[in-house]
Amino acid sequence: MSDSWSAGSRTSGDERPGDGEGALSSGDVSGAPGGGSGLRRVLVTVVLVLAVLAGGIVWLFRDELFHPFGDARACEGSDAELPGEIRAGGATIPAGASDVHYFTRNGTAEVTFVSGRVPDYLHRAGILPEGEPLFDERYGTKAVADDEIELPDGLCGSSLRGPVWIYHSTSPTGTSVDVMVERSPLVDDSFRFPARAVVTYHLASADVGAVEPVGRTLWS
Repeated sequence: MSDSWSAGSRTSGDERPGDGEGALSSGDVSGAPGGGSGLRRVLVTVVLVLAVLAGGIVWLFRDELFHPFGDARACEGSDAELPGEIRAGGATIPAGASDVHYFTRNGTAEVTFVSGRVPDYLHRAGILPEGEPLFDERYGTKAVADDEIELPDGLCGSSLRGPVWIYHSTSPTGTSVDVMVERSPLVDDSFRFPARAVVTYHLASADVGAVEPVGRTLWS
């Protein structure tokens, strides 16, 4: 009897409230040892992967996201899209021209490009007749001879390098056309090669692709 009483006493005395098979230990509450920190590491990894993927998508589609009409040539604020083959002032710009940008606003366009075939463009557009000297003052005038000449307001791209010559002409529709071209600083009767040109002209319906509605934003 004393043995039974001793066993019972030890059982009732050693057990504390909450002890036993049904009780949860501190390890059970937080999961397996280190479980909380492991979950945090997984979440951080997932977030980093998603951030990298999002950044890659933005980079791939940066031209479409941050340029009017999704056209990398279009400068911010342009309200009319120009077609893939730009017709500026009565003729298409030279094939293979590089660093092409344009700005359109209220029926007027400014286009800049770099090409070694600027004389051919001037002849095709009727700005300079075939056989005439490049710098005949009947067709143009000297401009500022600064080392760098800013592009017209709104037009994006690299600055012109002086000296510059400006042609004044009239398009087949009767509107004015101005063309600024980089002259060679070493040869008096030649352009730089290649030369940057800036053409300012009035848009005709055939020159335009899409038109940006007034007040429309990138995300609307």
